[in-house]
Amino acid sequence: MPGLVDTHVHVNEPGRTDWEGFETATRAAAAGGVTTLIDMPLNSIPATTTLDGFNEKIAAASGKLNVDVGIWGGVVPGNTGELEKLWRAGVVGFKCFLIPSGVDEFPNVTESDLRAAMPELARLGAPLIIHAEVPGPIEACCQSLGQTSSRAYQTFLDSRPRQAENDAVFQMIMLARDTGCAIHIVHHSSADAVPMLRRAKYFGLPLTVETCPHYLHFAAEDIPDGATEFKCCPPIRERENREQLWEGLREGTIDFIVSDHSPCPPEMKLREQGDFMNAWGGISSLQLRLPIVWTEASRRGFTLEHLVKWLCSAPARQIGFHVLKGSIRNGADAAIVIWNPEAEFRVVPEMIQHRHKLTPYLGETLCGVVEKTILGGQIVYDNGAVFGPYGSILLNK
Repeated sequence: MPGLVDTHVHVNEPGRTDWEGFETATRAAAAGGVTTLIDMPLNSIPATTTLDGFNEKIAAASGKLNVDVGIWGGVVPGNTGELEKLWRAGVVGFKCFLIPSGVDEFPNVTESDLRAAMPELARLGAPLIIHAEVPGPIEACCQSLGQTSSRAYQTFLDSRPRQAENDAVFQMIMLARDTGCAIHIVHHSSADAVPMLRRAKYFGLPLTVETCPHYLHFAAEDIPDGATEFKCCPPIRERENREQLWEGLREGTIDFIVSDHSPCPPEMKLREQGDFMNAWGGISSLQLRLPIVWTEASRRGFTLEHLVKWLCSAPARQIGFHVLKGSIRNGADAAIVIWNPEAEFRVVPEMIQHRHKLTPYLGETLCGVVEKTILGGQIVYDNGAVFGPYGSILLNK
């Protein structure tokens, strides 16, 4: 199959390499059949919101890449003047948050910030990807929680209502209409917004949508209280919501599936306290995206052709690398994963190549074993062994 393309990975280097790092992240990618990943602009210090920050990121990655890596830039209040510099330097596009991101170096934007930045991105032809939750519904729900236990998953779920996503998606659709800027909704979890997204696509707005393995595999009803390794934002929602997301993929409203690999040191998950409200939100799954999605997709009658679209060709197209990545054909990179769709394995810490082993998938039995990963004709992973570094930095030109 074509080597996987994962356009949503938090590598966290430079500045937070105790969370992850280019060497361990790209080892995990190779072990998971991923030959191209795109690094998010936040959780590293500095954030990739200036040309200087971009240059520091490139320097930090030097000599450490086991797979090819591209870089997202960031839109934050006041950096509109940096956007063209970052685009000319080679970022694949730009990310923003409509709600506080969780780190001080990457503040969220307001509508007025976006009305300054989005026309500039439209002029450049650069896409904007959005963490689509707005603060209002979340703040209202948090105020109404009262004395409910922070160990209960339901408490956390109630604190991040679907309405926060729905309102954010509506706002971004309107801004895309007004500015002509191409937008992409990241890690979408609210099935309520699927009809709105479908309608926007029907009318030809430049819009794409991704979801993640954790929203397609887990269900809120099954998450134990105190199991903070399941915390992510937006949250894992109810079983009926999960099935509607699968239908969104079936009809093509949701375009593809990325990991949103967002690791942290295990102590930040507050596992001993089981405190969902204060634990870091993020799920580690970069190495496991292929078997997780195949396990669930095959149960629902989807084919390997669907898998290639969701994990390879569609994400490559979103970042403009579809000529080289996400397919096996003359003229494309020799990036290939060889895997056994019938073999099963159990997720244990010893097999995980991420820097930290805590993940909600521990103990899960999944279908689909990656045997070899090939990048540019070189074997970079072979049945447990990682070779390299053979990866390169990808620029948008």
